[in-house]
Amino acid sequence: MSNTGKTLRVHYRGTLDDGTQFDSSYDRGETLEFVCGAHQMIPGFDAAVVDMEVGEKKTVHIPAAEAYGERRDDLVLEFPAAQVPNIEQISVGDKLFLTTPAGQPVPVTVVEVTPEGVKLDANHELAGKDLNFDIELVEVVE
Repeated sequence: MSNTGKTLRVHYRGTLDDGTQFDSSYDRGETLEFVCGAHQMIPGFDAAVVDMEVGEKKTVHIPAAEAYGERRDDLVLEFPAAQVPNIEQISVGDKLFLTTPAGQPVPVTVVEVTPEGVKLDANHELAGKDLNFDIELVEVVE
């Protein structure tokens, strides 16, 4: 039976191909709740749980295209120093937020700071990476 449209509670552990763990609901001690097929999760994760049954565990490999997408050079943005408030307080690696014309926040990472300006990367930190998940379907919420 399909889980599409149902609220699911899952435990999961996410790793990169080299084995580096990037996230784990087990470590937080609480399940993740989401509606299957409602675009709340990356496409590959939704596809992995759509036919799972409560108590079932599986391991899936999700290519970058079905995860956070490929890295895009057009999402690396440069701003002249005159347009950057408090530039002297910004460092490489800082996480900042830009705002879209519609007022939506966009997370970015500072990749370069020079006297001329800053370079920001708006790609998701896992963009361009294949992901692996150990998934356990704990509950289908009725």
